[in-house]
Amino acid sequence: MIIDLSGKTAIITGSTGGIGFAIARGLADAGASVIICGREQERVDAALTQLRSTRAGGQARGVVGDLGTAGGCQALIEAEPDADILVNNLGIYGVKAFFDIDDADWEAFFQVNVMSGVRLARHYAQGMQARGWGRIQFISSESALNIPSEMVHYGVSKSALQGLSRGLAKVLAGSGVTVNTILPGPTRTEGAIAFIAGMAQERGVSAQEMEALFLAENRPSSLIRRFASPEEVANLCVYAASPQASATTGAALRVEGGIVESIA
Repeated sequence: MIIDLSGKTAIITGSTGGIGFAIARGLADAGASVIICGREQERVDAALTQLRSTRAGGQARGVVGDLGTAGGCQALIEAEPDADILVNNLGIYGVKAFFDIDDADWEAFFQVNVMSGVRLARHYAQGMQARGWGRIQFISSESALNIPSEMVHYGVSKSALQGLSRGLAKVLAGSGVTVNTILPGPTRTEGAIAFIAGMAQERGVSAQEMEALFLAENRPSSLIRRFASPEEVANLCVYAASPQASATTGAALRVEGGIVESIA
């Protein structure tokens, strides 16, 4: 399958590293002009430099802003008023006991993980609908279906994305615009590597041993029995953004290594 996104513009939020950057690189490799988004100029510039060093990265550009706020989303919209592909990857996570999660924590997770996607999709979907083609993705998580007891607020925010994506797909029915969620599982991002390294130090084991222990203790149903790479997640995102995926919409597309105990 040859995926050609030449002439398409793609916005990927939270794309200075990790899964977001891997998605940006995958879309750029498929020919799209990609827009890197992040809160810090230095990180945006570094991501652009890395992208532009590749064969397809010459069409990349960046926007700096805090997309977890209404003002940050509006600044992006003003800088880049139109897009053919919107990947709502921005998200935060963190382990915290349920009884310690106060209202401010809940509000912060909702604003960043949910409302950033709401605000951007509300704007960009209208242009896509008018042009008769578009791709909107929300990067959710297997935690949306398998709420982790150690970070309930995170799981609930990702569950909200599932409902948002399905509802928006219905709003855009018959328009040529598809809307899907992508559900990664444990993925070897920079943040996850640091998290596992800290746990490994606490328990006196190697990082590789700790990764296996984490899966055995927290995600024992994993069928691949390892962390995925960001590129493996990005591969599914690139396909879902392609013309070939035109009949895939309103779906929860899983790339979580078989953790979720469901046949549907």
